[in-house]
Amino acid sequence: MQGSSRNRPHEGRKREDPLDQRLCELACEQHLVLALRQIVALGLSGSAVRNRLGAGRLHTVHRAVFSLVPPCMLTTRGQIMAAVLACRPGAAASHRAAAALYELRLARRRWIDVTTPAATGRDRGAIRVHSGMTLAPADVTTVDGVPCTTLARTLLDIAGDATDRELERAVHEADLQRIFDLRAVEAVLARATGRRGASRLRALLAELGAPAPTRNDLEEGFLLLARSIGHPPDGVNAWIAFPAGDGAEADFIWHAERLVVEVDGRDVHTTRRAFERDRRRDQRLTLLGYRVVRFSWRQVMHEPRYVAGTLAALLDGCSSRA
Repeated sequence: MQGSSRNRPHEGRKREDPLDQRLCELACEQHLVLALRQIVALGLSGSAVRNRLGAGRLHTVHRAVFSLVPPCMLTTRGQIMAAVLACRPGAAASHRAAAALYELRLARRRWIDVTTPAATGRDRGAIRVHSGMTLAPADVTTVDGVPCTTLARTLLDIAGDATDRELERAVHEADLQRIFDLRAVEAVLARATGRRGASRLRALLAELGAPAPTRNDLEEGFLLLARSIGHPPDGVNAWIAFPAGDGAEADFIWHAERLVVEVDGRDVHTTRRAFERDRRRDQRLTLLGYRVVRFSWRQVMHEPRYVAGTLAALLDGCSSRA
């Protein structure tokens, strides 16, 4: 008597090819794109690649670069990653392509900019290749797994052809995201002799002002302003507990008025994730009945009368509502 299919659970079920599994895992780490050299390193032959292309399991994006989905379905990061893989090892997305990774809100071009370690580069279709003669190892990083130039180097690169307004917007957006590192930009400019756009970036930084004060200096400056209008805070760096059991530290708090003030410095080590965390924290404080107001380092240090007047109005308004 033949055994039933119940006793043979794997009969008729196609086993997954371990090579395909590794291919998929690597592609998922690279926004669904792969270079031929990576595929071969995994153990697939040229005929196996052709078979997968014919069956629609792989799609050609660039010469020797493939994707698991039709190219039109790739995300922006997938398109940029494919362009990087289409160039020689050590290449990095740069200029406006890198700006897109940092979400600096610059207009995209029809091509994708990539800088390679070679002294010269040849454009490849929709890829514009730049020479990496001046690219130092410290100028290269990754964003979401995509090799690209650092923010500081990206700002220098886009300063070469961006309009004044675009360059200012890019710096402003990086500052808003709290990923702008003035010291890193100055270090890039220090070795940018003869680079196109260097003088424009220096001029913009000079216009925006000197480096920000330290957090201690910033908090001390705001505390003096609060005392000068006769409204010192009830607490500095005070802990506020949340119902969930965690909590948050408020820079300055006025309990009766239910007012929390945060002073935002340019912490060069702060990331976009920290920026988002701060906003979530503000929202949770608002749900507890606090009014959360933020003052920038520039306002505190360069517009003290405005800050003092605004703080006085806020406290008076909160007292009236109470």
